[in-house]
Amino acid sequence: MDGLVKRRKSEAGVTMIETMMAGFILIVGSLMMIVLIINSIASNNRNKIDSTQTMLASAILEQINSTFITSGSSSLVDCSNNSWTINTGFPSTGAGAALSGNSIDWTETSPPAGYHMDYVVRTPCQPTNSTIQGTYDVRWHVEIVGGAGATNTFLLTVGAKLKNHGENNKYFSAPVTLRMMSGN
Repeated sequence: MDGLVKRRKSEAGVTMIETMMAGFILIVGSLMMIVLIINSIASNNRNKIDSTQTMLASAILEQINSTFITSGSSSLVDCSNNSWTINTGFPSTGAGAALSGNSIDWTETSPPAGYHMDYVVRTPCQPTNSTIQGTYDVRWHVEIVGGAGATNTFLLTVGAKLKNHGENNKYFSAPVTLRMMSGN
């Protein structure tokens, strides 16, 4: 009977070291979950910005494509009731915002009038009693790539990016550039 009592005493309870190790593992796991949640929220915000940039660039592409390209212009109204002219006329070499390779050159400080806008997004989309979600710099370039006379083929390049959005940080959303061939 003495042996049985002795064995129970040696196995009884949890030591302080075991408790500290379990607590340490729990704290590390909790901190990792917090980091995961923060990264998920930032990624969700970046995806929202990317979607808005893509939507704006796509809207401008559609607007230019639906306009008579060689001499037309149209307009687009943002959520602050600003009307922006979308110019599509160009000299034979092309016109619009400067290009850097196949993308819009964001280092250009003053793009030509009629080829850029500072589009304001609000929630809900109305000039009063709404919250500004962001101002997007949208620029486009129209270039003739083929054709002669009445029929031409054009290369449309449109870029959009959120202004003042912490460029070069971990949660930065890169500018969007869309290109499309169009004709008249």
